[in-house]
Amino acid sequence: MRNLVCGFLLTLAVSVPIKVEAQDPQFSQFYAAPLYLNPGFAGTTPYIRAGANFRSQWPSLDAQFTTYSFYMDYFAEEYNSGLGLLITTDKEGLANLTSTSVALQYAYELHISEKLTFRPGVQVAYVLRDINFNKLTFGDQFDETGFISPTSAEQFNTGENVGFVDFSFGGLLFSKNFWFGVAANHLNTPNQSLVDGDSELPIKYSIHSGYRLPLPTSSGSRGFNADGKERSITPNFQYKRQGEFDQLEIGTYLTFEPIVFGMWYRGIPIQQEFEGFNDKESIIFLVGLTADNLNIGYSFDYTISELEIASGGAHEISISYRFPPDPRRPPKNIRQIPCPKF
Repeated sequence: MRNLVCGFLLTLAVSVPIKVEAQDPQFSQFYAAPLYLNPGFAGTTPYIRAGANFRSQWPSLDAQFTTYSFYMDYFAEEYNSGLGLLITTDKEGLANLTSTSVALQYAYELHISEKLTFRPGVQVAYVLRDINFNKLTFGDQFDETGFISPTSAEQFNTGENVGFVDFSFGGLLFSKNFWFGVAANHLNTPNQSLVDGDSELPIKYSIHSGYRLPLPTSSGSRGFNADGKERSITPNFQYKRQGEFDQLEIGTYLTFEPIVFGMWYRGIPIQQEFEGFNDKESIIFLVGLTADNLNIGYSFDYTISELEIASGGAHEISISYRFPPDPRRPPKNIRQIPCPKF
């Protein structure tokens, strides 16, 4: 979503004054950031799970975006509930506009039938934002010779910050091979302005779904070979909308454990233009490795928008680990969501 948003804003910023509405950071490996995607994912494994995500977007540009995320979740079987902790830090552009969010999540697992499960989830977060205007250069620092003065007459509240509470909701409906999820973030549209006035953070809506197609194996079974390794193809999509901007990611995973491959298109092919910009963003390639309880993934966004690949695209790394259960205790009774781990 950022490629479209930022290309639009960079063009207009030099010509007309505009009101800028911030957009949320994104992960191409959205299922490798499950709690960031939807609070309904909290506690969706029978073990304690911890994971981290890193994304560097447009590394060849000075105005790059960097996002870090850490999460941990747990399924409390006695209460049929999932608990989650999510910490996200996002740095944007030359002025290092930084947003740090600490969120707590709760999800309840409701067994609708023997094959169908529903998991509603809620999130309460506290967000802190700050910015450093001293890294920017203004017009009064230049003269006709191109000299740059070290100081500017512009006065900003560098060092100031703003904090606010943020509420989100999500839900997951799934069976053995199918899942469908919806999420709504920033339901209270908090004021995130660092200066006087209002700058409401618009609600972000997300719909995500997919279906796992088991592949035949040499053992004669479908989906898993004799060693219990998964063999499947999983087409999936995610649609997001925030403020005036929307975005679609559609693609597929090929799981041939211990290796996973993935490829997506990001954009909306049927939407030709937005304010003169074609709604095309990137082609995403992924390779992942899963071994026992450890998952490691790497993806690259090949930019096809107006910024082109000279921007450096985007690199993303994910890692997660499921802590082995106590062998003296029986396994927890939790239904597994069939969506991929990356």
